[in-house]
Amino acid sequence: MSVQVVLQQRISSAQALLQRAEQLFPGVEGHQKLCSKLRAELRFLRRVEAGELQVKESHLHSTNLTHLTAIVESAGSLEDVVALLHVFTYQDTSGHRRTLVVDVVANGGHTWVKAVGRKAEALHNIWQGRGQYGDKSIIRQAEDFLQASHQQPVHYRHPHVVFAFYNGVSSPMADRLRDMGVSVRGDIVAVNAVVMEEGSDEEDEEREEGEEREVAEDNYDQEEQQEEEEEASELTRVDRSTVVASLAFPSQVQVEECQRVNLDITTLITYVSSLSHGRCHFTFREPVLTEQAAQERRLQVLPQLDAFMAGKELFACRAAVTDFQLILDTLGGPGEKERAQKLLARLHLVDDQPSERTLRLTPSAKVNQRSLTIFGTGDSLRAVTMTANSRFVRAAANQGVRYSVFIHQPRALTEGKEWRATPI
Repeated sequence: MSVQVVLQQRISSAQALLQRAEQLFPGVEGHQKLCSKLRAELRFLRRVEAGELQVKESHLHSTNLTHLTAIVESAGSLEDVVALLHVFTYQDTSGHRRTLVVDVVANGGHTWVKAVGRKAEALHNIWQGRGQYGDKSIIRQAEDFLQASHQQPVHYRHPHVVFAFYNGVSSPMADRLRDMGVSVRGDIVAVNAVVMEEGSDEEDEEREEGEEREVAEDNYDQEEQQEEEEEASELTRVDRSTVVASLAFPSQVQVEECQRVNLDITTLITYVSSLSHGRCHFTFREPVLTEQAAQERRLQVLPQLDAFMAGKELFACRAAVTDFQLILDTLGGPGEKERAQKLLARLHLVDDQPSERTLRLTPSAKVNQRSLTIFGTGDSLRAVTMTANSRFVRAAANQGVRYSVFIHQPRALTEGKEWRATPI
């Protein structure tokens, strides 16, 4: 196949992939980063087409396009994708700070996917120690993913790690990954116990791209040297024509939810507010209440709270309930007070018991003692804290403490102010 034919195929693939990425993931974290990488690949291919760069056919197969295709395909196969190309920070076994790029974060953060575009032959031989200098085997990468995932719990559960192979993976490698606790997706292919001699047909396979390599013309001398080294090596034959199993992403992934819920003051107020119970067709004298009423008319908050709380154990700490009662006695109307009694009867009242990591936070305007007590107690209970206080959540995260939370819009107590409000 001529260079021009391959070039046009790659350009068409890049254009189609960019269009698909733009349509599939708007608003998802990392969406722009993914699209930028695809545009960079397209610019590189256009420069080749215009004659600005002279490359061999094998170099056209050496772009990042295969890896980016695998990312888009993976993300398109999963539900509730929350991030693409997300960088996580973790500590290795030596205590050193490391970073890890997760191609797709799905199922609300409970699933991490590494999309692999390299062919099974290259992956297997790197694992067997016959790769190039600096090549890191998939097994080593899996160890990093598992270590990082254990340091990044989502609602007190470690994210499930999935490696998705879009050009196959050898059966021994797949077995090793599953033994480690990594799920495998893609074609699992056979391995023959034959060592190929120099001059076999396998030499004509295009060189596999480095998935993290940036596209740059000054890399080509190094690439050609690597090609020569690969041609001189003996490679284990991976028989990609013999597919042992083909594992697709399941249509639905069951995520085990945390069954404990801790209610913040803002949630207690929102749950009993007249605004949340149909009394939102008013213009209040207070602009913030008018805005909350408009938000409620656009999207009711109570069904969201009920859906999340359904079937779970409900907790509230003494600090939250004490302050809630004080606010209720001061501002609450008769209906709001009645609903509050029914809600409090459903809760397990627990003593204030902030977690150790909460006690290490530095107080500030956004990190006050009351929030530390409430969120810290939820952390000790290993419960998800329901809250409208997103400011505290962000401020704590900026200090390195990420809480398991369910964030919703706030609603104030308004029943006592309806008499002076204007009905809509």
